[in-house]
Amino acid sequence: MSQSPLDAFFLGRATATLLRDQAQHLFVEFLSQLGRFDAEQQQRLHQFMEEVQARARQEAEMVVPRGSQRVDWQALIDDLRAEIAALRTELQRYRNRDG
Repeated sequence: MSQSPLDAFFLGRATATLLRDQAQHLFVEFLSQLGRFDAEQQQRLHQFMEEVQARARQEAEMVVPRGSQRVDWQALIDDLRAEIAALRTELQRYRNRDG
């Protein structure tokens, strides 16, 4: 045992300091990677939401083009009710003929 206890102490202290520095570096690198991952995910989510909105606008314009006249929903409902009534009447006539 040629090393003195004082040399062993400083060797252990240097080892512990170096290990602490490396652990800090790894922890900072981990946090950096985590932050980068989070930022990328937020960007992907933002792009996804923009694409969804763009597609929704495209589909809406295919159904109701911009600048077209607004639909009178009450008139449309009334027309559909009239068609249903006419179909019921026709169906009743058909049933009465075969019955």
